[in-house]
Amino acid sequence: MNILSKKILIIVPAFNERGNIGRTVEEIRNIANSADILVIDDGSWDSTAQEACQAGGMVVSLPFNLGIGAAVQTGFKYAQRHQYDIAVQIDGDGQHDAAFLYKIIGPIYRDEADMVVGSRFLEKSGGYQSSFSRRVGINFFVHLINVLTRVRVYDPTSGFRAYNKKIIALFAEYYPYDFPEPEAIVVAQQAGARIVEMPVAMRKREQGDSSIRYMKTLYYMVKVTLAILLHMIRQKKV
Repeated sequence: MNILSKKILIIVPAFNERGNIGRTVEEIRNIANSADILVIDDGSWDSTAQEACQAGGMVVSLPFNLGIGAAVQTGFKYAQRHQYDIAVQIDGDGQHDAAFLYKIIGPIYRDEADMVVGSRFLEKSGGYQSSFSRRVGINFFVHLINVLTRVRVYDPTSGFRAYNKKIIALFAEYYPYDFPEPEAIVVAQQAGARIVEMPVAMRKREQGDSSIRYMKTLYYMVKVTLAILLHMIRQKKV
């Protein structure tokens, strides 16, 4: 793949990822050294911003913690303003393996998709599969999204994704705020996006804890379901 023919931005949302973010940025640079890396420091109170900068990433520091949705949307706004052809979203905790970057960019590069979701469940990769309770929630959203949109995505909570200019513009204008990944699939589908899923392997974070570790699975499922339904109702009224 001639990655040099496209202007690519890697968006890395990060909140208190000291010890993880530097390795993440370095790994991305080693795999895709022609792409630009933008770390969105979501109001961290540790050395996340400094480590990202020292590793060679560009850094935007939000004034306080706005949440994953606002952090990622900041990246989309930057990508749109600077006219990137492709944006890739990778978590700052090291769970997403940058070795799969070309794999999820591929369908965008070949104009086979507008949005690509990296899935840990399409193939038996031997990678980290998440906790049992999280898998219950993931399976729930697989079926919910399929019923509502006729789109089947087997890893709807994955934050390892690639987007073309059409979706960059869409999400720069509106991106779900809280637990955004499942709803973002619905938003993209409602906008007529071609959504493709590609198999990837993921890893367990080496340091720190997930920022959503205290959120109960049932609460997560109910809140995101309501957000998806409200979005679809609003769209029907437009």
